[in-house]
Amino acid sequence: MARNVERRAALADAGLRVLAATGARGLTHRAVDAEAGVPLGTASNYFRSRDALLGALGERIMERFAPDEGTLAELGAREPSLDLFTDYVRYIVERTTAQPELTRALIELRLEAVRRPELARILGDTLRRGYRDDVAFHVAAGLPGGAFEVALLHYALDGLLLDLLTTSIDAGFDPDEVVSALVSRLVARA
Repeated sequence: MARNVERRAALADAGLRVLAATGARGLTHRAVDAEAGVPLGTASNYFRSRDALLGALGERIMERFAPDEGTLAELGAREPSLDLFTDYVRYIVERTTAQPELTRALIELRLEAVRRPELARILGDTLRRGYRDDVAFHVAAGLPGGAFEVALLHYALDGLLLDLLTTSIDAGFDPDEVVSALVSRLVARA
């Protein structure tokens, strides 16, 4: 298997562009090669199967969604509180809506995983690792609530992002107000 980390990331980014433009059906190794401007067969050297390619896209999405260390340090300097937790969640929404194609690609991958057991395993591992990391961060930061509340917020934010970045119910509520209500109602009693 090819080991060039930069090339792997560039291929995954090309794959994300293909996925955003054509959906999962249009995502092939050849399409990724063409989008990346590399010789045919390059993507297959890095991602041996379609499921490996799709799974790598999920991992790349998470890498690209990684928070800015400066912003985390700024937030982390504050006292743990419900308001701080709300600001962390606002920052998640800000990051995921600033790159809507990545969030849509993740939604697409999750739907594709329903039909592809190997992708479900690969992507599921990535998502569960992210959840565990979120819980560990939450606990280390001394924020109110615990694993259950973090899970509740994952479920709620997935729905909010789906509505913000796809066909919306258009209920007319400000996303910032929604985030505040979600955090206060799901976490305040913890």
